Amino acid sequence: MISVDSITIRFGAFVLFDRIGFQVNPGDRIGLVGRNGAGKTTILNLIAGLQDPDEGRVVKSTGKTVGYLPQQMRHSKGKTLYRETLEAFSHVIALKKRIDSITAELGERTDYESAAYLSLIQELSNTNEQFELEGGHTIHADVEQTLTGLGFEKKDMDRPVHEFSGGWRMRVELAKILLRRPDYILLDEPTNHLDIESIQWLEGFLSNYQGGILIISHDRVFLDRITNRTIEISLGKLYDYRVAYSRYVQLKEERITYQNAAYENQQKLIQDTEDFINRFRYKATKAVQVQSRVKQLEKLERLEVEKEDTLVMNLKFPPAKRSGTIVVEATDIEKSFGDHQVLDGVNLVIERGEKVAFVGRNGEGKTTLSRMLVGELDFGGKLKMGHNVELGYFAQNQDEIMDGNLTVLETVDFAAVGDIRTRTRDILGAFLFRGEDVDKKVKVLSGGERSRLAMARMLLQPFNLLILDEPTNHLDMRSKDILKNALLAFDGTLIVVSHDRAFLDGLVDKVFEFRHRKVREHLGGIYEFLQRRNIASIQEIERKDSTVAPAVVKQEKSRNKIEYAERKVFEKKIRKISNRINSLENEIEQMEAEMTRMDELLINPDNITGMQVYEDYEQLKRKHDEKLAQWEKQTILLEQVSEKRK
Repeated sequence: MISVDSITIRFGAFVLFDRIGFQVNPGDRIGLVGRNGAGKTTILNLIAGLQDPDEGRVVKSTGKTVGYLPQQMRHSKGKTLYRETLEAFSHVIALKKRIDSITAELGERTDYESAAYLSLIQELSNTNEQFELEGGHTIHADVEQTLTGLGFEKKDMDRPVHEFSGGWRMRVELAKILLRRPDYILLDEPTNHLDIESIQWLEGFLSNYQGGILIISHDRVFLDRITNRTIEISLGKLYDYRVAYSRYVQLKEERITYQNAAYENQQKLIQDTEDFINRFRYKATKAVQVQSRVKQLEKLERLEVEKEDTLVMNLKFPPAKRSGTIVVEATDIEKSFGDHQVLDGVNLVIERGEKVAFVGRNGEGKTTLSRMLVGELDFGGKLKMGHNVELGYFAQNQDEIMDGNLTVLETVDFAAVGDIRTRTRDILGAFLFRGEDVDKKVKVLSGGERSRLAMARMLLQPFNLLILDEPTNHLDMRSKDILKNALLAFDGTLIVVSHDRAFLDGLVDKVFEFRHRKVREHLGGIYEFLQRRNIASIQEIERKDSTVAPAVVKQEKSRNKIEYAERKVFEKKIRKISNRINSLENEIEQMEAEMTRMDELLINPDNITGMQVYEDYEQLKRKHDEKLAQWEKQTILLEQVSEKRK
């Protein structure tokens, strides 16, 4: 058993946890939920022994081991896949080294009867016995068998780990945990960087695991399939539900509803009682009843309404200058890492205003091509960026590209140029970095906070091409929705690398499928792409390799072009209506500001010299009402057009 007992954590005057506690028992599969920055990762660090509480303690049963898969993984550059995984048996390797050392020393000594020699003999015997118990003779076979089972090939064994994509590096860490066989597994956002195939493997592994599991994840389906208990952290307090995630959401809503009703009923009781006391306080005939009511109030245990964490991110991309019609044009692109070829003969064109998705299995080159577009990698072939293209890039490896020793404010301030530097605190505030938050070091931020900080840096320049590589990793559910809405309103060109189907749905109008070193273009949204391929997940495209008759292919292409043309007409109409709505909102806002100014003027008669000010006010009010009616009409029209598109 693991016991978290009355833990308190403070950062200066800010209290992250206030005497929280819970237990993790064998067989528990706990989903740890809460908004970004609530302290979920801190809980795992406390249990793993990587952090100490300010008050309270974490107690583990004697002899129980813990395996921890963190959000950010660091591997030594140059270490091969095989050698990295072998680290799981570091204690066994240490035993083998000691056996070799003792054996060598015994071969050189001649004092066979001495106490020191006999002591070495005894130590050798004990160490050999321990080596046998730990399975020392089979560790190399175990490593190879486990890695092969996780999808690695024999040719991968000598490849440096840093060459693998994030999803494959995650499997390396999982392999190490599996080989260690700990009593408890702690997983911090394990589905980040994983394709659907990898997530399904992880679900199978965890479902059959005999020990306790504590998981942080923003993947609803994953939590429902794995967990049997949900612990929510909110505003420094902890709420424990003995159910999986979806049921927890229902129970929480019911609890809040009941809590609010009980609070309102109690407030009414208190008010009625106080009214009775005040009314009859000085009447002798009611003295007994008054004293009874006073004692009743004193004994009453006052209910409190649970505070909800209602802070949300405010994200709006700044307007940018118009780019050329062709934004990206790639011709015969090739890329290899040593003998490992990732892309071969890739051709694609992305036009202004398009929102496209890069999909495919991990390691197929999605991030590689993104980095080539940004200019971080060299390549073969021809890559042309369009006229007036201003490119913004969100990389998935935020921990590697941001200086952990800088503060939040310094990180943004160093990236800002010109007048925008006067607005850095406002921008950070929109991303929930307020007050003392801006003085936090980047290295102490949670994964979600790092993602928000990286997005804040992107707003320092008006980009017309955004390349987002796994932007929803580490973001909580509300932040995902806010980011999606902001990208829908973004009037530039968007390339997004993601495995999150719910996030991509309705956001992209074209899908580029990365498969077997090639890239294929599919017109339409993500679910249209999946339906056409008759698959249940993005990653199953790797396992379905059916051949289609040329006539069928030609017919499908023709139908796709017609659908694409119709979609473009709808999108143009929607953009036109949306622009009109935005224009009307700006006009209405200006009018309301002027009306407020005139209201203040009309309050004081001394400011009025004639009837003209009244006439101006009435005319402005009429125009305001007209614009408001137009706005309402356009809003209804937008809903109707959007409904037809569906």
